[in-house]
Amino acid sequence: MKLVSYDDFQIGVLRDDGVVNVTSVLPDVPGPLQCYRMNLFIEDWESLKPQVEALAKSGSALPVDSVKLIAPVPAPRKVYAAPANYYAHRAEMEAGAGGAEAAAGQHHSGEFGMFLKSPSSVVGPEDTILRPYDDRLIHHESELVMVMGKHGSGIPLEDSLSYVFGYTCGLDITVRGPEDRSKRKSFDTFSPTGPYIVTADEIADPGNLEIKLWVNEDLRQHAFTKDLITDCPHLITNMSWVAAMEPGDLLFTGTPDGVGEIKPGDLVTINISDVGEMSVPVEARKGPNPERETA
Repeated sequence: MKLVSYDDFQIGVLRDDGVVNVTSVLPDVPGPLQCYRMNLFIEDWESLKPQVEALAKSGSALPVDSVKLIAPVPAPRKVYAAPANYYAHRAEMEAGAGGAEAAAGQHHSGEFGMFLKSPSSVVGPEDTILRPYDDRLIHHESELVMVMGKHGSGIPLEDSLSYVFGYTCGLDITVRGPEDRSKRKSFDTFSPTGPYIVTADEIADPGNLEIKLWVNEDLRQHAFTKDLITDCPHLITNMSWVAAMEPGDLLFTGTPDGVGEIKPGDLVTINISDVGEMSVPVEARKGPNPERETA
């Protein structure tokens, strides 16, 4: 099943003929909390699933172009990420692709473990990546993203994939430099996700997916998740030992080699086999930068 969030945090099932609204399976949520609808939906998925499947079959569909698709999970509690989780990407960074960041040395996911991105960096497939600097190197990174489905701490390896609700595409936008990863990767709009969640039952093996990324017409990244240094089950087990996972949390699994600069006017397209495709434009962020202001 393909699930979307759209417009004012409505939840829909994507069919061939459009989007069927299934928000009614949830109890009413107060306005300020509506951004968490998808989290609640995921948490109660097992009990809601029969109603959702019935509505998906019988409900009338809205044309996809009549709604605005937003991030599938608009307000995740946590956004986990795996650093340098492909050997080829680690090698390109050590060879100088990361500029000042490379000079600080590269540690892959098995050594460095994990880092966290700000949940406010998450945007959807119809949003725009905003470059906060015009004189810094800013890269695209294409990644498979796991959407967690259950609460879990210290999740056993043999059970880890059962905690995954589904999968989506993600872009981990990155300012290269010597600062801490969490800052460089947490600017607003730096975590586009979408266009929908594919439920886990439709992905037989997350370790056997093909990832491609284009900037405009230029194919920049092409790899397979079988080449992850730390695979999906181990990422879940390792990260949940540090910070308990909750329904709707996002786990970015790492980017392959081929990272490169993005500039205003570019269109960044990611495609993951069996998961989906989205294209996100790049613009310059407007307004003053307090880091550059002088007394």
